[in-house]
Formats: sequence, structure tokens, C-alpha cells
Amino acid sequence: MNVPDILGKLWADAGLPAEALAFAHLAGADPVFPSSFAVGAAAQSTIAAAALAACELGHQRGAPRQQVAVDMTHAAVECTGWFSIDDVTPDPWDAFSGLYRCADGHVRVHANFAHHRNGALTLLGLDPATAQRSDAEAALLKWRALDFEEAAGQRGLVVAALRSFDEWDATPHAQAVARQPLFTIERVGDNAPSDAAPPMDLPPLREGQRPLGGVRVLDLTRVLAGPVGGKALAAYGAQVMLVNSPTLPNISAIADTSRGKLSVHADLRTDAGRAALQRVVGGAHVFVQGYRPGGIEALGFGVSDLAKQRPGIVCVSLSAYGTQGPWAERRGFDSLLQTAMGFNHAEGEAAGDGKPRPMPMQILDEATGYLIAFGTAAALWRQQREGGSWHVQVSLAQTAQWLRSLGRVVGGLSAPRPELAPFLETSESGFGLLRAVRHSAQLSRTPALWRKPSMPPGSHSVSWS
Repeated sequence: MNVPDILGKLWADAGLPAEALAFAHLAGADPVFPSSFAVGAAAQSTIAAAALAACELGHQRGAPRQQVAVDMTHAAVECTGWFSIDDVTPDPWDAFSGLYRCADGHVRVHANFAHHRNGALTLLGLDPATAQRSDAEAALLKWRALDFEEAAGQRGLVVAALRSFDEWDATPHAQAVARQPLFTIERVGDNAPSDAAPPMDLPPLREGQRPLGGVRVLDLTRVLAGPVGGKALAAYGAQVMLVNSPTLPNISAIADTSRGKLSVHADLRTDAGRAALQRVVGGAHVFVQGYRPGGIEALGFGVSDLAKQRPGIVCVSLSAYGTQGPWAERRGFDSLLQTAMGFNHAEGEAAGDGKPRPMPMQILDEATGYLIAFGTAAALWRQQREGGSWHVQVSLAQTAQWLRSLGRVVGGLSAPRPELAPFLETSESGFGLLRAVRHSAQLSRTPALWRKPSMPPGSHSVSWS
């Protein structure tokens, strides 16, 4: 399937007008990175979809349509999420993160957050204060891979056993994922068309205003797809407020993914934190959250709650493994899904040595992030035409299933990694001098850009003014 066809399918599934596709210009072809999967096509099609949908919403608000050009190599480089701060490139992985051999296979442990790392080490019978990676390697040789995965999952830890595609397909959760579409965009909260919320008040765009100008987005996500989606919306002109808890850790990528956003603190475990969020919900058009299924509802910010408080709002829900199946409530990250769902095994088979290996970027996170931006803009477009409140749902597992459906790239692993330098830009930030990838969607009339520098959590007040 070529990229125009992939984009066309995304566009049709979102219910957007086919005539807008003529304004998309897509250059390049896989392989653009060493992988047997169509990572370039996944990057290019989702970024193009997000940018084109933002422009179509701008057109709905009175602006002429504009050309959207996306180069595949640039899109794939953007999906590496590469950045440096003061000329230092952070290591994205904790020393204990990675693939381990077990008694009968392999498991991947995600240990970037201390509570996940310490939980895994404790499960292995090790002291987190003194353990070395070699200790974890020795301890895991005594475990069967699926047994350790299950024991870790029961404790809320993040571990995945290495599977082939056939082994994954045989699991009940794989069958649940296979029954779900890539994304859903659904009207919520209306008993009948006459009950629908009216179109949100989005004024006509001014000359030169970016297509999402005036759209206010609450971003309650941390790793990594949600922040990428919020960053894309900010590039197209939305006012994005990143809401972090002062008690939860973040990863170093926040320096990159916070570009263009307000960055605030609100502890939703407290009355004051919930009240502060409620106040800004009253002025928001979009609410994006990445809590596990049921988590945000327990705090009073479920879809039905939000639709009652702010009729017409677009809610976006991100999960790891989707909303159906036995793993629906399980925590997960891109690297773990690549392992559990067969991609690491398949890359090793394609290389000819059978050595499991990851794809060259966290493409599940990145593509899902751009699907968040795409779904947001598409739902806003429908809201402006039809009224109602809307719910967009995406997951890493559904994105992985879609990526697999795009087919394999013969000889793709022999492709060289492209140079990053032609795609980088430098800007001041609250973290230091930030060097990162500029946005790959080129809008012909209102260029995508980030006007606000990335700032540490809590740098701004919880207010739209």
C-alpha cells in the first residue's frame, strides 16, 4: 500500500471530505531507516493526516485550503524524537531497561521510572539500592519469560515477554486488538440529535493565523504519544496546556515534547488540584488524557463528566493495549509492545541472525501521537458542522496492528540511517539550549512552528489568560 492510499484510508475513516486530499504532497519511499517495517510510511502518513486535518478545520473556519507537504525522510527523523540540551544528548534508557534472557526465552523490562525499576528488582528478590544489571540478568535466568511477565503485570509493573507474530496472534488479547479499528471518533452524551451540544465558539481565522488558532487543548499525558500529539497541535496554532502532577516523574523527552505549550502543575489527588483543572476545563475545546482505562473517571474527569461541564468538548483517550481484551488495563510503553506483539522477533528474523532487535525509533508512540492530533482536528471539524460532544480513542496496540498491516520492506534493514543535521533547529528553552527536529509538515501559507519555548512543569499558572 502506498502512502497516498494509506492517507486516503485514514481520511475516509475519519469522515473528512475527499477533495482535501488533493492538497497533500508526499515525497519519498521506504526504506528511509534500517527496518523491515514501513516506519517511514507510518511516520509520513500520520503526520500528513494531522497537518491536513488541522488545515481542513481552518478551512471550515473560513480560511482557504493550503498545500501540506511532508517528506518521508524528514517525517521519520522527526519520529526519532532526537534532541540535545546544551549540546548533551540524554540517554533515554535507564541502566536496567532492556531485553533479558530467561530460562526459556526473553523479556523486556521498562525501568525508566524508579517505581517500575524498584518493583521489578524486588520481584527478582534483589535490593534496589545495591543491585547491578548483572544481578538482574542472573536472576531472570531462573524465570520462565511468560511467568515473569504475568507476575510483573499483576503488580502493575511494565514487562513484556518476547513473542513471534504467531505467538502473539494466538493470545486472547491479540484477538481483541484485531477486532478494533485503528482509531474511533464517536459522538457522546446525546440521547437524540436534538440534545446535541451546539458547535463550539471557534471564531473565523484571521489572515495569517495558523489553522488551530484559538483552539484550547488540555494535555494530561506524560509518555510519549500524548505529548507528541499535543506538540503537533501546538505547531498548528492551538493553545496547549500541559498538566503535570507535582508528585510524578517525567522523562527527559519532556524538553522536546513541551515545545509550544504552557506547562502547569495540578495535583488531581487534592481538592485544590481538581478545582484548578475544572476551571480551565470550562474554557477548553479539547481534553487529552493518557490515564489507564477508568483512571481519569475516578478523578471526576470522565468523558460524560466533561461533556456535561463543557458541552461540545472533544475528549481524546490514549491507552497502551486498547479498551477491550484481558490486557486493557495493563500498563505499557512502545518498547514493550514491540516486544510482546512480535516486532522485535520479526526484525531479528529479517536480519537473518534471529537476534531480537527494536525498530529504529519508537514509531508506535510517535505515530499514535500524530493520530491523536489527527483525531482531535477531525473531531473538531465534525463538531463545528454537527455539534455534539466527541470522543476519540487510540492505543499503541491498535497502531502496532495497523503498522503490521502496511506490510514489510524487503531489504529494509540494509538502509543507512539518514543524517539528522539537515532537519534540526535550535531554540532557547527552560531546560537549556534545545536542539531538536523541526516539524516535518510544511504548510504553504501558515507555517507550522512553536512560538512558546519548552518549559519545565509548573512554569505557568493554571489559567488560559
